[in-house]
Amino acid sequence: MKIFLHVLFWLLAGLVLTIIFGRSYHSYIHAFYFVSFLLPVVLATSYFFNYYLVPQYLLKRRYPKFILYFIYTIIISMYLEMVVITIAFIFLANYDIANMGPVASDVFILATTLYLIVFLKAFVLLVRQSFHKERTIEMMADEKSKMQKGYLSVKSDRKTSKIAFDEITFIESLGDYVKINQISGEVIITKEKISKLQERLPDLFLRIHRSFIIHTGKVASYSKEAVVIGEQNLPISRTYKQNALTILGK
Repeated sequence: MKIFLHVLFWLLAGLVLTIIFGRSYHSYIHAFYFVSFLLPVVLATSYFFNYYLVPQYLLKRRYPKFILYFIYTIIISMYLEMVVITIAFIFLANYDIANMGPVASDVFILATTLYLIVFLKAFVLLVRQSFHKERTIEMMADEKSKMQKGYLSVKSDRKTSKIAFDEITFIESLGDYVKINQISGEVIITKEKISKLQERLPDLFLRIHRSFIIHTGKVASYSKEAVVIGEQNLPISRTYKQNALTILGK
């Protein structure tokens, strides 16, 4: 999905530039070719600025080096734009300056256009990071709320039972029912989907199979195929294997 969004952004950028330069060239075909020459410069500058300069220097408050390297970036990008103009002059204008659009032949206008796109990309990244941070904070708050609660509340035999998280060893799905196994040996059966139950459990609990959720603190041993809790040998399915082994190995 992330790659798709990057491709979509640059396709839209290319389309907008083609429309802008098409009015200058009076030919959208020539504008398309010119943008094809220019876009790699814009793309390289954008990724260097947003994925190297900003995280390595600006966000780490290394301002003198950030300013210095940013100036270098501007100079290099302007030289590359002059190369693009030269290529367009040879291949699109046939060595006739009159065939060059006024916008496409002005390196300063091109530089302004380039950095507008670079900063637009930076703004998009900033918005995405902001949403990601908000989502992370919400998840942490939800996890904290679950831990503070300290118990799982389920309906069983026409009454509501509160089971302390630390008392649960593992949970097993039995179709439309779920069996909650406890340290004491007591088993509570409730009519609830295991996936819905999982949403109410803190990170101490791990899904290892479509039919099993375990309390990671109760694991005696494990392999690539199974987890041992008490006298129970519970299988790890292929779907959950990678995530399960990563968490259990921590």
